[in-house]
Amino acid sequence: MTSSPAPAHETPADEAEGRAVQDRLRERVILDEVGPEAGTGLVTGVDVAYDEEKDVVVAAAVVLDAATLETVEEATAVGRIVFPYVPGLLAFREIPTVLEALAELSVDPGLVVCDGYGVAHPRRFGLASHLGVLTGLPVIGVGKNPFTFTYEAPGPRRGDSSPLLDGDEVVGRALRTRESTSPVFVSVGHRISLDNACAHTLRLAGRYRQPESTRRADALCRRVLREATA
Repeated sequence: MTSSPAPAHETPADEAEGRAVQDRLRERVILDEVGPEAGTGLVTGVDVAYDEEKDVVVAAAVVLDAATLETVEEATAVGRIVFPYVPGLLAFREIPTVLEALAELSVDPGLVVCDGYGVAHPRRFGLASHLGVLTGLPVIGVGKNPFTFTYEAPGPRRGDSSPLLDGDEVVGRALRTRESTSPVFVSVGHRISLDNACAHTLRLAGRYRQPESTRRADALCRRVLREATA
């Protein structure tokens, strides 16, 4: 499927405008592509850390070889917080600096993995979907909690899963990445299927519950934040 050119990032003036931007951009989310095969190409983890008192936000992008999980490249960006904390609108706080970090990479990011949500969002347009629409990249969201949605606990084995539900609508999947640990919550962002998003998440999560892409991006942005605010 051919998509139209990616739109530019918009910083809304208030909550109402933010919701309107989400509603408009949601129409550009592509949900009928399978996406890159798990274990092939490059996978980029992105994450953000804040210092609210000093009005500083740091984003990190860590590119991994999907087959070996070796780090290929890292990039960071330091910015200012440009939007207040509003549940459901967190992307407007994070995306400007995330886009800057991605722009610093010398390689194509491949599949992007966000510490957050895609269509598992009240307006079906979380950070992973927002970032996918703005960049044109395939993006998935892997969250640590079910947000506002419900699920039945998946089986105890690695790879067991259950639907993440908003009423009767499936918005993602609770996925067990390690035996006898809490699941993570996978949702499609843009240009990838839910089955493939879960396959990537399992390939990326080995020794730990979270994908390795998320762990490394989290550690990097926290370190740079400490340096930036020292």
